[in-house]
Amino acid sequence: MADSATSFQGRFFEDFQLEDVYRSRFGRTVTEADNQLFTHLTLNSNPLHFDAVYTSKTRWGKILVNSTFTLALIVGMSVSDVSENAVANLGWEDVKLPNPVFVGDTLYCETVVLGKRESRTYPEAGIVQVRSRGINQDGKVVIDFTRSVMVYKKDSAPHHDQFPAIKGEPDPM
Repeated sequence: MADSATSFQGRFFEDFQLEDVYRSRFGRTVTEADNQLFTHLTLNSNPLHFDAVYTSKTRWGKILVNSTFTLALIVGMSVSDVSENAVANLGWEDVKLPNPVFVGDTLYCETVVLGKRESRTYPEAGIVQVRSRGINQDGKVVIDFTRSVMVYKKDSAPHHDQFPAIKGEPDPM
């Protein structure tokens, strides 16, 4: 049995090196439910995201996946590599959407480390800047952006191990 203390729990500030490249372990296929729920939760009223009759008459010919869902998905896919030990996200810049995403597309995330520096205001953390790209099953880039994240240093991070003890059983660890 793997002990949580020895399993991967994200990168800390010291772990990032310039030009390191991280690729998502799995792809994620976008479903109609994903797009509908996200679109309606965020009150996006553009029919390109939910009206098949309307979109059949557009240049796309079918429903487009909400681009902010695409951003959220690719950021989420990068969390284990980039921000699992974040103090805070500081910003997303230069978001570009060079190709559309449709229901049924499978997306992958590739992230490269662009820079890192010590935080001037939080000595327990540093600032990491990365560029992430969402790439579909055909190798087309569907989103490209930079992101700045404040990440804990190893010795200052809160502990992850919060697994509850099972009542009436000794701890196997």
